[in-house]
Amino acid sequence: MKKPVSTFLFFLIAITLFAQITPAPTRTEGQGPFDQLIIRGAMLINGNGAPPIGPVDIVVEKNVITQVRVVGYPGVEINEERRPQFDGNGLEIDAEGMYVLPGFVDMHGHIGGTSQGTPAEYVFKLWLAHGITTIRDPSAGNGLDWVLRHKQRSARNEITAPRILAYTSFGQDLTDVKTLRSVPGERSTGSEVLKNPITNANEAISWVRANYRRGADGIKFFGASPEVMDAALRENKKLGLRSACHHAQLSVARWNVLNSAESGLTSMEHWYGLPEALFTDRVVQDYPLDYNYNNEQHRFGEAGRLWKQAAPPYSDKWNQVMNRLLELDFTLDPTFNIYEASRDLMRARNADWHRAYTLPSLWKFYQPSKISHGSYWHFWGTEEEVAWKENYKLWMTFINEYKNRGGRVTAGSDSGFIFQLYGFAYIRELELLREAGFHPMEVIKSATLNGAEALGMDKEIGSVEVGKLADLILVEENPLQNLKVLYGTGAIKLTEDNEVTRVGGVKYTIKDGIVFDAKELLKDVREMVEEAKDGTDIEQPGYPNWDK
Repeated sequence: MKKPVSTFLFFLIAITLFAQITPAPTRTEGQGPFDQLIIRGAMLINGNGAPPIGPVDIVVEKNVITQVRVVGYPGVEINEERRPQFDGNGLEIDAEGMYVLPGFVDMHGHIGGTSQGTPAEYVFKLWLAHGITTIRDPSAGNGLDWVLRHKQRSARNEITAPRILAYTSFGQDLTDVKTLRSVPGERSTGSEVLKNPITNANEAISWVRANYRRGADGIKFFGASPEVMDAALRENKKLGLRSACHHAQLSVARWNVLNSAESGLTSMEHWYGLPEALFTDRVVQDYPLDYNYNNEQHRFGEAGRLWKQAAPPYSDKWNQVMNRLLELDFTLDPTFNIYEASRDLMRARNADWHRAYTLPSLWKFYQPSKISHGSYWHFWGTEEEVAWKENYKLWMTFINEYKNRGGRVTAGSDSGFIFQLYGFAYIRELELLREAGFHPMEVIKSATLNGAEALGMDKEIGSVEVGKLADLILVEENPLQNLKVLYGTGAIKLTEDNEVTRVGGVKYTIKDGIVFDAKELLKDVREMVEEAKDGTDIEQPGYPNWDK
């Protein structure tokens, strides 16, 4: 008898979109790490919620911050005797007038895909050019072995890439991945479940242990039977690994966010499973009776009507669920940006960066399609966008209040789908956190220290402190006043002489003490795109012949 196809197997099939892209080339960019790197005279915007302070000098030795020294006062000439001394064996950066921040953490970063035609080098350079120094790869869609090799190469600074954490998709094939560690207290491995289908608790536990042995940093779940989810989550927690979950509609009627959190899930992706935990008068969302989950417009159209079916903000049920998640120290990673085209398709489709930075193969993948995941523009219109605008208001209300009550909210992008481009989409995520009600400093905290805490890395990264790794961002404009200055395309600014200019863009991204020129990385990406276009240009769908 054949075993049934599970929810997570369905998603593994979808994830093959990402399978085995070209490995990243050996690094030729960046300077360092240095015996001594000193950043002089910057204004520090830290990730720990502290107000900006400056001017400061930051001393880095190799890849570790050894001094953060306030060296003066605004408008007063700096007393050179107060400054750390440069020993002449390294690099000094004159950062007077600039702002320095901790490196950003992208909690939802897929490393390209074959269907999108996005090589690793392209993805990595866009991330670093936007200050992203650490990413969590939820699903390890290129295969765990591929991701772990790139994780190790990045740790050795052999490639131009952020720091990588590999979260396998639950049930992913681990057959060809070598064992890197042993399960604590287990004398022998015995027979292992190395891939789908997983149909019971024992198989779930076996796979989770195999995943631990293979060296993964965590697991990304999509849903399964309650028995399987509970067993897998509890075993994963027991082994000390962290987890994420996109609670897919195929299983969420039996197992929502609250169930997962109670069993040991450490973070949730997007918002699926949260409205279902807030239902008071139903168990299943109000699907139209001709709904087909395999129809992408059905799937995303009805998702935009889900929050209105949940308990209203600040009601007893709403408060009950929120407070329980807070008690469990649960992390919310909303990824607002990845659904923004649902509420304003024209905006997302016409973003400033597409022409210069979106590969033609990726642009093609975005277009209306019955096959490509997230290309659900079969006949997307006003009714769908209005529903999604209302959806966002309710969703953002929950996320903002969760933060206000002390909950951890992080920043993730999920780029490569739905007109959202690597790096650029992450900055848009920061803007959307601001729209949700976060103070700009709370936005930066979500992007830095909160992400580090969620990954269990807050002793190493997430804020600018002595003893932490040298992951830093330098920008020439104040991002607290305008987060748009973090975009690679900058922000429009009118000068006193009535001249229209663009300002901003990250100037330097420093990862593990290596100084990357962000503008040069962007130039590399533009050249990749131009070469791929081969004299052609991107076109909006349906043009140029729709009116002929």
